[in-house]
Amino acid sequence: MTVIKNIAKDRVLQITAFLVVLSLFAARPKLEDISFDTLWSILGMMTVIQIFEYLHVLDYFAYRLTSLAADSRQLLLMFLGLAIVAAMFLTNDVTVITLIPLYLEIAKKYKLPEILPVTLIGMAANFGSAFTPFGNTHNIFLMSHYTIGIGQFFSWSIPLLIASIILLLGFTVFVKKIPLPAVGFQDIHIQTRPTVITAIVALFIFAGVLKIIPSYVGAIAAILLAVLYNKQIMKKVDYAIVLTFAGFFVIVSVLQQMPWVVDLISGLVSSAHSVFLTSILTSQLISNVPSTVLIGKFTNYAGALFLGSNIGGLGSVVGSMCNLLVYKEYATWGNHHAGKFLLGFLVFNVIGLVVLAGMGWLILDFVY
Repeated sequence: MTVIKNIAKDRVLQITAFLVVLSLFAARPKLEDISFDTLWSILGMMTVIQIFEYLHVLDYFAYRLTSLAADSRQLLLMFLGLAIVAAMFLTNDVTVITLIPLYLEIAKKYKLPEILPVTLIGMAANFGSAFTPFGNTHNIFLMSHYTIGIGQFFSWSIPLLIASIILLLGFTVFVKKIPLPAVGFQDIHIQTRPTVITAIVALFIFAGVLKIIPSYVGAIAAILLAVLYNKQIMKKVDYAIVLTFAGFFVIVSVLQQMPWVVDLISGLVSSAHSVFLTSILTSQLISNVPSTVLIGKFTNYAGALFLGSNIGGLGSVVGSMCNLLVYKEYATWGNHHAGKFLLGFLVFNVIGLVVLAGMGWLILDFVY
């Protein structure tokens, strides 16, 4: 019953379901337009993420690293590094839900700055998740939809990660160095064998994304492992994102059957640079996940779409679901008014979006 309630109260799924119902009045979706490989892969990754959460893997590294910080800037750099690496494997959502409350707890205790550091942790999570094929759900879609090889994918994501790190380091210059007493390390232990087994199952899911094995194999393995460890894990899996993606496929299937929509979108994605800009701009309005699914059905410029959709996670609070979670976590744990944080968050994100979009344009011209 708890699972159904969690699914039902997901706002993005509610909006998607409403749009699905509206779309059915225009045309019938085609079964072949629904990427079941993508859905299986997303279900598998959402399950593995909850297993890692259950094993407290990220908590361990968070407390271990932050116990070594000597000042506020060094502390932030450790958080940013951990956010980038963690998001590569655990997604940006799990990363911000874990790290932001921890940072705010330390900030409150030692009177450290909050708005810029929390914003940067959110950015770092977005950047890290963009680096791997399974870090973002829309990356999984791109890998499946365009049948992208692993070498090709990293030839796109490495330049973007380098540019993103440069941007983050530029922002950290504006964080004042405040001496920091030693942060006590909490006694959290990693269960080695379960963690290794979970990592192996994650590799099966990755193999499914690359179409080396059927995508359902990894998903089923993850579900069985979760049930073996603790049945309660399956109650925390984000089924809403799987259903939301299914809804996106239905909506796009209908839109593909509407000539005026096809003409409109086709006109906006006629070149690599137009795909890049269109994906950034539409992400600001409808988030980068549905934007990627929509544009991906109308263009073959996969590299430009990858670049634009991941950079488009910056900017507005709906640019990515991660941004909404950053705001939600600050509203829950922050020590200042949430409205003040939102203003600062938007200012820094828009600056970051403009700078990274400019760097992305150069990457598109001279690297891709």
